[in-house]
Amino acid sequence: TRLSCVLLSHTMRLVILEDSNKVAEWSAKYVLKRINDFKPGPDKYFVLGLPTGGTPLGMYKKLIEFHNAGKISFKFVKTFNMDEYVDHPESYHFYMWNNFFKHIDIDPRNAHLLNGNAPDLEKECEGFERKISEAGGINLFVGGIGPDGHIAFNEPGSSLVSRTRVKTLAQDTLEANARFFGNDISKVPKQALTVGVGTVMDAEEVMILITGTHKAFALYKAIEEGVNHMWTVSAFQQHRHTIMICDEDATLELRVKTVKYFKRTNPLDMLAWTTKKPSWLQNVLNRRVGQPC
Repeated sequence: TRLSCVLLSHTMRLVILEDSNKVAEWSAKYVLKRINDFKPGPDKYFVLGLPTGGTPLGMYKKLIEFHNAGKISFKFVKTFNMDEYVDHPESYHFYMWNNFFKHIDIDPRNAHLLNGNAPDLEKECEGFERKISEAGGINLFVGGIGPDGHIAFNEPGSSLVSRTRVKTLAQDTLEANARFFGNDISKVPKQALTVGVGTVMDAEEVMILITGTHKAFALYKAIEEGVNHMWTVSAFQQHRHTIMICDEDATLELRVKTVKYFKRTNPLDMLAWTTKKPSWLQNVLNRRVGQPC
């Protein structure tokens, strides 16, 4: 029906919040709601894709608070991280355990991170894709982006159907990540393992966190211009269910009417809408995407 076509073609949402703290709280509540509504158990795991970097730290902190308050359990959750540096002794494994995993009840065997020290890196990447498939695919992939619009380590020029692979990092990426290495660019690993754009696109749902004025142009490219492999985040315009969560600073490059359009939807109302749809609407959304209009 025409209605189903309209609904299915408008599944990318932009939630604009006051600041990065609000982004952290909203995104954490969204993850909590998704997992709890899924009702995971020993025969039905929720599969969650996770990022690193500075942007998601607030979300992880909130999720730890929810866990400590008894509002969420990760006992029956499997996680897959987006990326990992090659030949680095601590890196993102350390980041994830220190900032999230050691504070929650996840089984360490269910926390999957790429091994940048593996003897055969290509085999490691192939195995990671296989593990995702064996887990039943990813229910919700959370990501962040760089100022150049890259997601994971899919830098400008990356294929929009790429899979998990070894990547040599661009100079811009090395400079941007030097802050995690004492601002010494010589200490930043030159290669990384990363999920591909296609890997993330396969997820049932994608949530992208974008904060700060330095990400504003990337958000503009993601929302207001067409799909472009030089701005890999733009690929998610074509995903069946993408939510971009941003703060006011990140909207500075968007047109006024674009901001007004998305602000018409109250973020709290939207959280309820996306997690509990009316039965008639759910029936429409459950129709096959390929059904003629």
